[in-house]
Amino acid sequence: MCAAKFDTLHITDTTLRDAHQSLIATRLRTEDMLPLARAIDEVGFFSVEAWGGATFDSCIRFLNDDPWERLRMLKAELKRTPIQMLLRGQNLVGYRHYPDDVVEKFVEASARNGVDIFRVFDALNDIRNMKKAMEEVQNVGAHLQGAISYTTSPVHSVASFIDMAGELYSLGCNSICIKDMAGLIMPHDARDLISGIKETMDVMVNLHSHCTSGVAPLSYQAAIDAGVDILDTAMSPFALGTSQPPTESVVASVIGTPRDTGIDLLPLRNVRNVCRDMREKYEPLFSAIADRVDSDVLIYQLPGGMISNLISQLKEQNALNRLEEVLQEIPRVRKDLGYPPLVTPTSQIVGTQAVFNVLMDGERYRNVTTEVKDYVRGLYGRPPAPISPEIRELIIDGEEPVTVRPADLLAPICGQMCKEATEQGLVTCDEDVLTYILYPSVAPSFLRGERQAEVIPKPVTAPAARIAEIPSSMEVEVDGEIFSVRIVTVEGSSVTVPGPATAPAGKGRAPRGDIAGGVKSNMQGMVLQVLTQKGNAVKKGDTLIVLEAMKMENPIRSPRDGRVEEIFVNAGDVVQNGDVLLIVE
Repeated sequence: MCAAKFDTLHITDTTLRDAHQSLIATRLRTEDMLPLARAIDEVGFFSVEAWGGATFDSCIRFLNDDPWERLRMLKAELKRTPIQMLLRGQNLVGYRHYPDDVVEKFVEASARNGVDIFRVFDALNDIRNMKKAMEEVQNVGAHLQGAISYTTSPVHSVASFIDMAGELYSLGCNSICIKDMAGLIMPHDARDLISGIKETMDVMVNLHSHCTSGVAPLSYQAAIDAGVDILDTAMSPFALGTSQPPTESVVASVIGTPRDTGIDLLPLRNVRNVCRDMREKYEPLFSAIADRVDSDVLIYQLPGGMISNLISQLKEQNALNRLEEVLQEIPRVRKDLGYPPLVTPTSQIVGTQAVFNVLMDGERYRNVTTEVKDYVRGLYGRPPAPISPEIRELIIDGEEPVTVRPADLLAPICGQMCKEATEQGLVTCDEDVLTYILYPSVAPSFLRGERQAEVIPKPVTAPAARIAEIPSSMEVEVDGEIFSVRIVTVEGSSVTVPGPATAPAGKGRAPRGDIAGGVKSNMQGMVLQVLTQKGNAVKKGDTLIVLEAMKMENPIRSPRDGRVEEIFVNAGDVVQNGDVLLIVE
């Protein structure tokens, strides 16, 4: 069926979600979003992407900001502009698959609290993982936008993406998004893909890309010429680099043409001014690496949001100097895992494993995250290309991968988790239960009001010689209680930042240095689980402790047969690279 002709070019502005996720690791706060939302509502955008993606995680992990309350407050300001969210299919806004009952309740709650348009995607383009979320979006009567995770590899092509668009269209999508999360799409491929979709189906097509490689503005023009209906852009103070092309530039480029957006530049200027003030406030969080063109992305293919987070995570591990090694390792890990598109959660899975491979001094897959094991087991879906038997054996040691839809293996959990959360005194509304289900390791401290928002650093003009003398951590006494505080360096200035779940010193406090029989942390992270007890006999390779490092689970295994003589940490403690976690004699 030939597509109807859509002359007006529509704009989805991403400043409130993907732009700051890509440039400042999703640190924009609700209090600063509200005046921007008021200004945006005067413009006439097709939609504003303001929720989903990493915003949910960052709200509770770093900002002490309720994501549900954020959504409601934004909805109150955006009276005329639809709110759009990014939904990771069966992963929702997390990093693993959730049972179908969780998907049902999450989509319903999101729509009830203010989401009008759901962009649904799967990191592996496995439509089996998208269907349940898509059905629920249709059930609540919202706009369903099915997304293709665009990438390049020996097993991906324009033709295969057109076929996927046809399948999404047949499932009732109101629009189709080409989600180019790493800025890889070339102008000729954008033209051919958009033309191919519109020649065969009557559906609106949205192109989403990033400026990381510098190619996105050229591809946007090719898309406009090919009849694209919607383009994703960001206001100029939060555009370019690993973010989207500037909204003002794209709007101005089509004024007076058949594709004129109808957006007036004057209210757009008002939005820009609000963003400019915000940029000044958050300037210390911008990284020169994320803020510039990097054509190497055409090789390692990391999405914009992952690059800024990777930089932040390597800083936490005191390993930013090894960024180049990690970037070179990422394509190798991606090939090993069957060329997955690098979008959440596969970007985190591949990126974190690449970090582990590098920090293990080149001994690849010596330390394998739980998520990589689950991926190879088939628990994230069907890889685009088969994983070699050698790599599979190395990672899951003879296990056979599953072939069914992963969520078919998951039993309903809402009732059980609601009971747990209620018994712990965490529930004040239905949405709190969903927060607990999605992030059971972080949500309890957030819902109890125990977490503190990270301090927005301010530029400090200090001599370089003084900066070198600043310690990496210190102890601070507050009302007679001693707390561990870590100190991070941001763009030449030093700031004190509370850890994600700072524990009082002396309560699960891990010692440092060489201790006979000591088993050390190889990462900065939070203790998720302690799986052994003092006095237990353990064997070499047994998992003793699970750390949450870089949003992935990092198992700490026993280096020898022996007995656990001492345990220095508890679940919830924050540990540094090199801390002694326990002693195995």
